[in-house]
Amino acid sequence: MTLTLKPEPITADAFAPFGKLLTRPSASGRMDYSDTLMNLRSDAAVCFRTSLTEPTALPLTTRTMERHEFSSQAFLPVDVGRYLVMVAPHDADGGPDVDGLRLFEVDGGTGISYDANVWHHPMTVLDKPATFATVMFLDGGAGDEQFVELPVEVEIRL
Repeated sequence: MTLTLKPEPITADAFAPFGKLLTRPSASGRMDYSDTLMNLRSDAAVCFRTSLTEPTALPLTTRTMERHEFSSQAFLPVDVGRYLVMVAPHDADGGPDVDGLRLFEVDGGTGISYDANVWHHPMTVLDKPATFATVMFLDGGAGDEQFVELPVEVEIRL
C-alpha cells in the first residue's frame, strides 16, 4: 500500500502541534528565536551548524521518519528556495502515526523549529540547493537521533 501526500501551505497554526515557524524580521533589527529551543537534558551541548541539501526530484517515495527525543531542531534558511516538511503525531506505541501525516510546503524565507520528540521526515528541498543554519542539542546518546521505517510507503507529490 502507498499513501500519497500533497503539500498544504504552512501556517503557524497548522504547524503548531509540531513546532514553530521562524520568520525573518520585517524591519531593521533582530529576531530572537530562543523561545523555540527545547533542551530536555541538562548535559547536552548546543550543536550549531550549517548544511547544504541538494534538491529532491518528485515524486519521492519514502518510509523514513526521524525524531530527536530530547531536543528541538531548528532550521533557519540562509539561501533556500521552497522546501517540504513532513511530520506526524505519535501513535499509541510512540511511533509515527501514519494516519496523522501532514506535508507542508515552506517558502525559502521561512524557517521551522521542530519541538523535541516530533516525528519528521528528513529535509526535502525543491528548486535549488539549499543552505540552512541548524540548532539543536546533543549529548552523544541514543536519544540524539532515532530513525524508523513506516509500515507503508509514502509518495510525496506537488
